[in-house]
Amino acid sequence: MKKNRTTKTHVGRYPVQPVHLEFTHPKACAVAIAGTFNDWRPEATPMVLLGDGRWCKDLVLPPGIYEYRLVVDGEWMPDPLGQATAPNPFGGLNSVLKVNG
Repeated sequence: MKKNRTTKTHVGRYPVQPVHLEFTHPKACAVAIAGTFNDWRPEATPMVLLGDGRWCKDLVLPPGIYEYRLVVDGEWMPDPLGQATAPNPFGGLNSVLKVNG
């Protein structure tokens, strides 16, 4: 018997929102996202290769402000399409993502 798939609309008592991220790098072999929403673990959120160097990831997050970086073939970098940036303790910039509720 096939189970129906359900989409979570709440995490605990907080509603969640869909978030779509895209990145383009014609020579990248692996791209992931590391941030406050996944304890800065890039292995937890790999991006999906769409072809022609285009990568994407759909997330579902509760409302809040999150910092993140892309990890492209092991190199950490801010998202060039990110909404905003914030300085990090390593002298670089984190991308900032605001999820409205």
